[in-house]
Amino acid sequence: MRNKSSLLAAVIFGTALATGGCSNLGQKSAGSTIDDATIITKVKAKFVEDKTVSALSIHVNSYEGTVQLSGFAKSAVEAERAAELARSVSGVKMVKNDIRLTQ
Repeated sequence: MRNKSSLLAAVIFGTALATGGCSNLGQKSAGSTIDDATIITKVKAKFVEDKTVSALSIHVNSYEGTVQLSGFAKSAVEAERAAELARSVSGVKMVKNDIRLTQ
């Protein structure tokens, strides 16, 4: 349980650094950037809570509500579960599942 709490804290801290350190927002507004950071944090938190999905092996990016999953899964079930969890997060408009299966 402590490991999950530490991982969740690291995800939240990393997300805060990523959004706070970004000075060039391009076409995105500050509010959109914060919304995407919130989506990433919520998706990663769901991965930590779910025993099927490895939160350390699957990466999450979000751009204006479109979530992209990448990284590696041990099975097709894990990859699909990750996509399901991402879709269940408020604010997610679409999920691109680019997760690859390990050999």
